[in-house]
Amino acid sequence: MSSAQRRPDRQRGVFETLLVLDGEPVELGAHLARLDASLRALFPHLEPPAGLARELAEAAAGTAVGAVRAIVAPEEDEALHAEIGGLAIEPERILPPGPARIDVRTVTVRGGLGGHKWADRAFLNRMHGGLAGDETLLVLDWDDTLLEASRANAFAVFDGTLVTPPADGRILPGIARARALEIAAENGIEVREAALRREDLTAADELFLTGSVRGVERVQAVDGTELDAAGEVASTIHAGLRRAWLGAGLDRVPRR
Repeated sequence: MSSAQRRPDRQRGVFETLLVLDGEPVELGAHLARLDASLRALFPHLEPPAGLARELAEAAAGTAVGAVRAIVAPEEDEALHAEIGGLAIEPERILPPGPARIDVRTVTVRGGLGGHKWADRAFLNRMHGGLAGDETLLVLDWDDTLLEASRANAFAVFDGTLVTPPADGRILPGIARARALEIAAENGIEVREAALRREDLTAADELFLTGSVRGVERVQAVDGTELDAAGEVASTIHAGLRRAWLGAGLDRVPRR
């Protein structure tokens, strides 16, 4: 049975979701490197499945705008197997011309969600149950230290300096996060990886999230408290992500 036909045990596995543009998976190498690092850390006695790059490319072929997902986990035979498939995503949610706006609700998760992208999303789905459709969760540790959003990394801006929580094992080392740090450096924006507290969220000049599909989303309210969503850093990072991922064809993502 091929790896594409097997169904791994999602409760024990990790996954990656890749944006697809013009039939090509975006940041394929970075996603595969992160997936490989997780598999080797979690299952050091098992060999990662071969051919993932080829299978992801095949799944993406023919898709103008969308996403592909790879779930890798052990099966009953304790070998690692992959389940790969396409995902339909509304075009307007993919890298819009400017940063989208979003409200967040804080939730405390002791120790955070960790440094792996777990395929078992039941815990997060339960936490999302009471949210409005345009809200997402902002995860804090037990001491009110900001960690990340439930599906993105978090950034704050203070007097022109970009600050993001360190990748210390409590957060996912995001692909868009890494790109955002590079873009900030290229544009002369000072960057610090440092702890942020709950009170910093409403004191920041800008607060935004980064993800591999939506790019940058400005946080406009935290737990119902409206923020000043102005500022140029989020726009600069978002524009840099669009250039990196869309190249010269910045307008080729269809809009409804």
